[in-house]
Amino acid sequence: MDNQNRNLLIATVLSFLVITAWMLLFPPAEPEAVQPEEVAETLAPGVTDETGTATPPNAAEATGDSGTPATGADTTAATLEDSPRIPIETPKLSGSISLIGGRIDDLHLTDYRVSIAEGADTVTLLRPSGQDAAYYTLYGWAPGGDLGNSDVPGAMTNWTLEEGETLTPDSPITLAWTNDAGMTFRRTISVDEDYLFTVTQSVENGSDVSQRLAPYGLVARHGEPTDLKGFFILHEGVIRQTDEELSEIDYDDVTDLDVDPRERTPAEATSITENGWIGFTDHYWETILVPQSGQSYTSVVKYVPSADIYQTEVRMPTMEVAPGDRAEISTRLFAGAKEWDTIRDYQNDEGIFRFLDSIDWGMFFFLTKPIFAVLHWLHSFIGNMGWSIIALTFVIKMVLFPLAYRSYVSMAKMKELQPEMEKLREQAGDDRMKMQQGMMELYKKNKVNPASGCLPILLQIPIWFSLYKVIFVTLELRHEPWFGWIRDLSAPDPSSILNLFGLLPNATPDPTSWFYFFSLGILPILLGISMWLQQKLNPAPTDATQATIMNWMPWVFMFMLGRFASGLVIYWIANNTLTFIQQYTIMRSHGAKPDIFGNIRSSFKKKPATDKK
Repeated sequence: MDNQNRNLLIATVLSFLVITAWMLLFPPAEPEAVQPEEVAETLAPGVTDETGTATPPNAAEATGDSGTPATGADTTAATLEDSPRIPIETPKLSGSISLIGGRIDDLHLTDYRVSIAEGADTVTLLRPSGQDAAYYTLYGWAPGGDLGNSDVPGAMTNWTLEEGETLTPDSPITLAWTNDAGMTFRRTISVDEDYLFTVTQSVENGSDVSQRLAPYGLVARHGEPTDLKGFFILHEGVIRQTDEELSEIDYDDVTDLDVDPRERTPAEATSITENGWIGFTDHYWETILVPQSGQSYTSVVKYVPSADIYQTEVRMPTMEVAPGDRAEISTRLFAGAKEWDTIRDYQNDEGIFRFLDSIDWGMFFFLTKPIFAVLHWLHSFIGNMGWSIIALTFVIKMVLFPLAYRSYVSMAKMKELQPEMEKLREQAGDDRMKMQQGMMELYKKNKVNPASGCLPILLQIPIWFSLYKVIFVTLELRHEPWFGWIRDLSAPDPSSILNLFGLLPNATPDPTSWFYFFSLGILPILLGISMWLQQKLNPAPTDATQATIMNWMPWVFMFMLGRFASGLVIYWIANNTLTFIQQYTIMRSHGAKPDIFGNIRSSFKKKPATDKK
């Protein structure tokens, strides 16, 4: 049983190594950057479906049957980009709203930079049509009944600024447009001090007949993002919450929606709900449409193949507005950074249903959520994420200490039983059944559970993956420094043994080269040393193969984890250090005296030839 448990441990660790090596050596291929053509946009007429909901138009480019841009496309795209604009100025946002279409299509996150380099540009979230990777929002009314497409405001409608000059948290703006039938449409846009817009659409029916129409909001994205990570641990694409179900849809899955290529028609997936939201999520940012809670609406995911446009929509039920009456509806738009405390406040204070789930917590959400909550709480006191990770490691070790204590005690008892186990092996010879029965009686007599030694290690695997997920996905560690040369805990250690950690003038190898794999920083080397010292608490296994595997394991891990985020490596070093202290203390308390220096010396001794057989 002792060998079986040891083999289980080795198999578990080797499986982890294989998975880690595969992720590092064969990452998913980087997608080619999509360069949408600068072409004009048109809106198809709205259609009322069987449920009475008017279908909004597509944010699609005008194309001919061959898919080539329509005449005048470049001019229209330039008009969109250079249209009259209303500035947006908030503590966290800057940008502008286009009076053509009333689009929110120019937005920058002023608290975040594209890199840690001095003078780096702020992060751009939304871009107007006509620019590469255009990404914007559109609001409007889909016509029903006798109304035509020209009777409702569309993507190219020239709105008039009726109220306000600059959109700020203290000063909303109002746009107005009147059609030929005497119907006046207004759009009031407000924004808070963080990232939440409120868009109120209204219509006054100045005609002499009742009119049917339906409000909608949509987010359009031209092509896949150029900075798509394409990493399996992170979801990037469409995210949708509908009542009790959260859906994460990759861009490839959106394009796989049922489309007739001969018709070149948009494909869409719809869901009717009352509580939820829909939009696009990136690594650290997201743009989400949020209807009012309790408001029935249709949530739509759409792909327009003729223009390579990904689109998410909220479609409201069709309204009937009598002559002289007025109809109004408000929806919200989150466009900003995925800050945990901000999103939590929107969920708790603004009633946005399960909005915290817009952060990608993964399959171990029951671990990642509390782990990050504790890390965030520790950071509020400590003020440094690096030290907060070390404090979190201490908390995790304290939670697992009772189990670890029983494990170490069991291992100590197993060592005491080694002489009796050797006698059993000699008596049983090749009779494996007799050997196992004898060991079971020996374990039962001495109240030893051989499997308990593996439990802490098995528990560490999901905790490690959960912490990896937290460090890789959450915004709070992005560009966060620790001390000295560690200026970004979400990035690998920038130091390199190849230039003697900065003492030599040569730069580190290019990350795309194979040579980069051997560019170990200070933290990965400390990780390997901490694992090696932890091993030396116990003598090497008597089996030569197992001893060789155990001797190489710390250095293999050193290379495997060398390119992981610095925050994760800091956790692993702290975990190894605390484990060493715990195990050493428990062994001493049970009368064992670990000969660490003796075990180190023996690992450097040349093995006799007979041991290699």
